[in-house]
Amino acid sequence: MRFSLFPVFALVCAFLSAPAALAQEEGEISSIYTKMDFETGCIRMSVDEVGASFSCAGHRGYGILFAESDLRQSVFFGYVGPWYADGAWESFSAFNQTNDTVEWRLSDGRPYATILRWYIENPNPDTGAPDEAHRGQVLVVSRVAQPGEGSACVVGYVDALANPNANEMARDVADTLAADFTCMSDTPAYHGQRGPLAGEPMRVFGQ
Repeated sequence: MRFSLFPVFALVCAFLSAPAALAQEEGEISSIYTKMDFETGCIRMSVDEVGASFSCAGHRGYGILFAESDLRQSVFFGYVGPWYADGAWESFSAFNQTNDTVEWRLSDGRPYATILRWYIENPNPDTGAPDEAHRGQVLVVSRVAQPGEGSACVVGYVDALANPNANEMARDVADTLAADFTCMSDTPAYHGQRGPLAGEPMRVFGQ
């Protein structure tokens, strides 16, 4: 089962705020960091026996749509358009979970992309169960939806285990691809080396 992601999110996040971990000056490309706090910074939108969906605080009114279903997670950022209510979902085929820290890339103080670390719970082929030795880490770069425009999606992936400069690579992907990436049409790709633990992305957009 997949959860609907609600367009009312933009209204909800206006009432939520999250302190920035690092202040940045406007007028230049920079990063700022926030945390997804499900205790105090998120509002639960739906729940059933296999997961839930939340609207969470982000940065300066740019919020976060988070959903979990069947031990897999999906995240969209910004002022997400109403078509996402039809079941938009971007994740990995293996069980997975995200880190709680979001890096926002800013231009003149406006978020245009995010970087979020995902943990891919690959199964051990000998046991069939996930374990630490087979756990992948992927930096997922996403486009941030702008007010009145609504287009949010993943734009690229960087295998954090296979690339020693993964953070710098992810920032480069964000800075060069996010602004012109066409969600639902363009296909996100891996950048740099891709190891065996990186996982297989999955994406579904409602029409």
